[in-house]
Amino acid sequence: MEQDTYTLETKRREPPEASDRRTGMGDRRKRVDSLLRAALDEPIPGGASLAYVFGSGLLFLFLSQVITGMFLVLYYVPSADHAHTTIAYITKEVTSGAFLRSIHAYGSSAIIIVLLLHVTQTFLYGSYKGRRELLWLAGCVLFALMLGMSFTGYLLPWDQKAYFATTVGTNILTYVPVVGNSLKSLLRGGTDMGTLTLSRFFVLHVFMIPAFIFAFVALHVFLFRRAGAAGPIQGDPEELKRSTETFYPKQVIFDIVFALLIIAGLGLLAHYAPVELGPKANPADTQYVPRPEWYYIPVFQWLKYWESGFAVVGILVIPAFIALLFVALPFLDRRPERRPWKRPVAVSIYAFIFTGLGALGAISHRNDLRDPGIAPQLAKQRAEVEAFMKKPFEPELGGASLIAATVALSNPIAAKGKKVFDQEGCAECHGEDLTGTSAAPTLIGVGDKYDSGKLESVLKQPTDAMTDGGMMPVDLKDEDLKVLIVFLEALK
Repeated sequence: MEQDTYTLETKRREPPEASDRRTGMGDRRKRVDSLLRAALDEPIPGGASLAYVFGSGLLFLFLSQVITGMFLVLYYVPSADHAHTTIAYITKEVTSGAFLRSIHAYGSSAIIIVLLLHVTQTFLYGSYKGRRELLWLAGCVLFALMLGMSFTGYLLPWDQKAYFATTVGTNILTYVPVVGNSLKSLLRGGTDMGTLTLSRFFVLHVFMIPAFIFAFVALHVFLFRRAGAAGPIQGDPEELKRSTETFYPKQVIFDIVFALLIIAGLGLLAHYAPVELGPKANPADTQYVPRPEWYYIPVFQWLKYWESGFAVVGILVIPAFIALLFVALPFLDRRPERRPWKRPVAVSIYAFIFTGLGALGAISHRNDLRDPGIAPQLAKQRAEVEAFMKKPFEPELGGASLIAATVALSNPIAAKGKKVFDQEGCAECHGEDLTGTSAAPTLIGVGDKYDSGKLESVLKQPTDAMTDGGMMPVDLKDEDLKVLIVFLEALK
């Protein structure tokens, strides 16, 4: 009794502001509790299951891509002059840079794998049925956006593989009737691949596509919560109702375990098999054989079969028709039956398409190994990548234009040699910045390495390594040869 009297007396003496603060904190706590309950008390018919972890796994992978991408952007410069150098700096110099870049690169492949598992589980369980059309459509948009993220990010390292594979990919747009060439020019920022292409792909990859992904993830989750979990593919309704569980705690534990497995897998791959970087892109290299990332290989192989007059049919019409069937699936399959063995036609078509994609990938790999014109070139390209990864990081030296201009200003004869150098097209192999390409080495420091006599000798009679790189014996007038040698001697 005395305690109650003391409590009442204390409340009477308490300032009104303190009472309001306590009431406000209580209201905020109630709102947080209600949000947590709304998020975690989602009913799951039939209870939690490992089959339901793929959606959460995709969300985790996307957030992982955002976080690792933020760190990479701190160093990256989206221009043809600096992109490759900044990626090389990240890979070879930045502490844990190669590890973070590998996590990001492998994460892109992991998204495709988990995305395909999620789509397969949704299809086999018939989870698109029962007034879930909008949910399916939102998922299809997310599928396309994820593929777009992978495609736009592939070019950003600006190495040989990225450049030529993206060139092939953007050329596909030309098969779109009427507006094809305009679309390609819009995406590239012109007719050729260059800094404008890189900057547009960078904006798409870092800003525009992620913004759309965040928006459609929110829409997808909202529509899922509104429609409710589809539950098992069979079972007595009353029994399923009795076995219904909330999302927390069991399904949350399943999702966390799956996320930890993803972290472990990506970490092990990034540590023991870090992603490599090839030599800087050289548009003049006509011998390079482009190969896209593994999940685009089946499409790449499919394109080879339609290089005749029916190219539009194979490259545009058939894929568009299959994509339309996929998107329209909930509108075409209106039967309530969800069990896959009771839907033999739909399951067979689905299995045929994915088996066909796998077969196309296997055929592409087999042909690369057996083709005498392709296999040696691919082996050479692989050796170039390994050689580049073993080389120490070479910082940009102010650009060749600056080096060459300095040489020209300090020596008028060397300036004439620079004109001969440009006229002979030497920069196509040695690079505009004189730092070399996959076809020819850097010329910076060549004046310290060779004297005039040795330079004249290798210009007239290139070594075997130079010949393999495409260098032909220089056939110049004596005066032009002398000024060219003076220019090369000045590159110290």
